[in-house]
Amino acid sequence: MRSSTISSLFLACLGVISFLGLLYLAPPIHQRLSWRMDILATYLRGVVSPVGELPTPIASQVVEPSETPTCTLTPAVTSEPTITPTFQPTPTPLPKAVELLAPKWEKQDWNNCGPAALTMYLRFYGWEGTQFDISKSIKPAREDRNVNIEELAYYARTHAGWLNVQYRVAGSVDLLKTFLANGFPVMIEEEFYLEETYWPNDDHWSAHYQLLTGYDEFTKTFIGQDSFKGANQLLPYDAVDKQWRIFNRVYMILYPQQQEEVVKAIIGADWDVNENRKRALALAQAEAEANPKDAFAWFNVGTNLVFFERYGEAARAYDTARTLGLPQRMLRYQFGPFIAYFHAGRTEDLLELADYALKRTPNSEEALLWKGWALYRKGNLQEAKAYFQQALDSNPNYQDARYALDFISQ
Repeated sequence: MRSSTISSLFLACLGVISFLGLLYLAPPIHQRLSWRMDILATYLRGVVSPVGELPTPIASQVVEPSETPTCTLTPAVTSEPTITPTFQPTPTPLPKAVELLAPKWEKQDWNNCGPAALTMYLRFYGWEGTQFDISKSIKPAREDRNVNIEELAYYARTHAGWLNVQYRVAGSVDLLKTFLANGFPVMIEEEFYLEETYWPNDDHWSAHYQLLTGYDEFTKTFIGQDSFKGANQLLPYDAVDKQWRIFNRVYMILYPQQQEEVVKAIIGADWDVNENRKRALALAQAEAEANPKDAFAWFNVGTNLVFFERYGEAARAYDTARTLGLPQRMLRYQFGPFIAYFHAGRTEDLLELADYALKRTPNSEEALLWKGWALYRKGNLQEAKAYFQQALDSNPNYQDARYALDFISQ
């Protein structure tokens, strides 16, 4: 009798667990609870396998180390080629206040600020889709925590053909205001602090996309359509620039094709991508020289040097940034160090950074890819192939992983 009772209780518990499991998989419930389960799983993983701060450079890998950071990588650009605009932007001074018609606000889904911000941007021009239309295309996995600005631009180009798309770095507060004064919203990437604690000693630092639709010179604020905090957020100029510069002051502009000459004139010499990067490098160097302990300035120096394929110099700039200290999630959003260390032959540094990034973000397709390339460099071809496949599994649209698999299979 006792054995029968225990068996009945066991079967009843198993039935309840199975029912709850099926209930959890129901789309409305899964949509609401899956991010909470992810927080719990991430936190437990951090307890079982603690991860410290982003590692400093491996001493044996560093070339020409310097105890005192100095910005001597390349001369600053002191002059730039100019273009003769075919359109004269809004006369100086700009209007004291501008408020464009805000699109319908979109509350972001979990890990979906990029698609949500782009949804609002496209709605400004009459698009009728949702953030899930975008995420289904460029980040099929809801757990994918990052979308690059290149991916967002690609979606706009391929799904909103009546619009042109440009993105550049080294923007400024005045440039943002000029776009807005001429009727163009602007999207930027900036730092953001999470409310939840995802692991012990979490620094809460993260990234976020912000859509700007206006400004006010009297209060020195932008108007932001923030997919997390809400519509019509008032954002002080100084705070925007401080949070934005960490991402090399990248901005994206969408506009009707017939207005390209207007946009081209506003962007000016930066219309040429190489000239834009030269100026971005000079700006980052100037900020690093003004404050040699500014890790983000050094990181931007490295990122702009990567653009010019000056990988050894870029690696040394990243060395300085890492020594000074970077946020725990930095490599979730920016991948220049992976590229620089790979091409500079700093395989152990690349492997260490990829491992660290994967402890923070196990499904990061970029970190999986670059761990694969580090293993390839070490001659571990089968392991490399497995990581390339994991990168593709994490994001089936990730063309760099497809290339890597094709390359290693030759």
